[in-house]
Amino acid sequence: MDSEYIYYCVGAVLLSCLLAGILIPQILLISFRKKLFDMPDERKIHSSTVPRLGGIAFGPVILFSVMFIIALNMLLDDVQIFPVSGQDSIQVALFICSCILLYLVGIADDLIGVRYRAKFIVQIVCGISFVASGLWLFDFHGLLGIGQIPAFVGYPLTVLMVVFFINAINLIDGIDGLASGLSAVALFVYGFVFLTVDDYIFALIAFSAFGVLLPFFYFNVFGNVKKRKKIFMGDTGSLTIGIILSAMTLRLMSADEGLVEMEINSALVAFTPLIVPSFDVFRVVLLRLRNHTNLFLPDKNHIHHKLLAAGMSQHSALISIVSFSLLLTLSNIALDSYVNINILLVADVLIYTVANILISKFILKRKTSQN
Repeated sequence: MDSEYIYYCVGAVLLSCLLAGILIPQILLISFRKKLFDMPDERKIHSSTVPRLGGIAFGPVILFSVMFIIALNMLLDDVQIFPVSGQDSIQVALFICSCILLYLVGIADDLIGVRYRAKFIVQIVCGISFVASGLWLFDFHGLLGIGQIPAFVGYPLTVLMVVFFINAINLIDGIDGLASGLSAVALFVYGFVFLTVDDYIFALIAFSAFGVLLPFFYFNVFGNVKKRKKIFMGDTGSLTIGIILSAMTLRLMSADEGLVEMEINSALVAFTPLIVPSFDVFRVVLLRLRNHTNLFLPDKNHIHHKLLAAGMSQHSALISIVSFSLLLTLSNIALDSYVNINILLVADVLIYTVANILISKFILKRKTSQN
């Protein structure tokens, strides 16, 4: 890992942070002037009208930061960031196309509403574009006892995974700072690993996305509604970050050579940072199937809803979930050299399940005592 690449990535974080810090207040101003709000209802946590267009800043800021750093790199005739091989260039190009496509769908959804079927179709198209670029699941690296898989299995599985992760980020966006906090943890881990395995273009993308989330997190969590400083990311933000995290996961699954030198399993480092949103959406889907309710209609069965029902404040629930995700990620990576990946997976599932059971029992006990 050359120090020059570290400087470029730090520059990407700072540039994204600066641009988002300038752009988000302007989006707030326009939202209040045009009355573009996320209106409260019975399924939402907030009780005031809050602008939901914070995610509009994500796409342009990330793209600008990445392209500016690449241009600066070329002007300085320094170490090369942008991939030279045809396959890598195609992956980056189609990845950017997918981000732009979902970004536009997100804007349409936040402004006028888009049917979930239409959003699913676009997400599937994005998954197919990843496959077409050569970015697909061809090896599970021992996860679930699976190694290399044939293309006729890997192609549809890749599309399914992309759709799953996009919606996992979208569904976890239920309290202030949760989606951005969990995504920031994942992006920082991915960026660091990409730097370590010399995948500098994806490291740059990861750190640029990490940088844009920092000012958004401030406005989302600490912004004052009365002072018109609070904003949500909306579907524009969650879809954009979701597709970026999906691409990061797939890219890491194919970075086996560099990770072998670090003695880290590719599947573990790819999936662990997204365990919390993934486990949560999986649990909620199972509940909806058991209760025979619509899989696509929102409810209050997510982990953050349970913590709020247990008496936690939004900030306490946020800190608890993000800290749990960070601790799980770091412990899994630290133990990977000593413990089989499937044993770690079983342990993660057990920990998450036991935690949910204990929270549910506490909620029941709390309701009984209140009655």
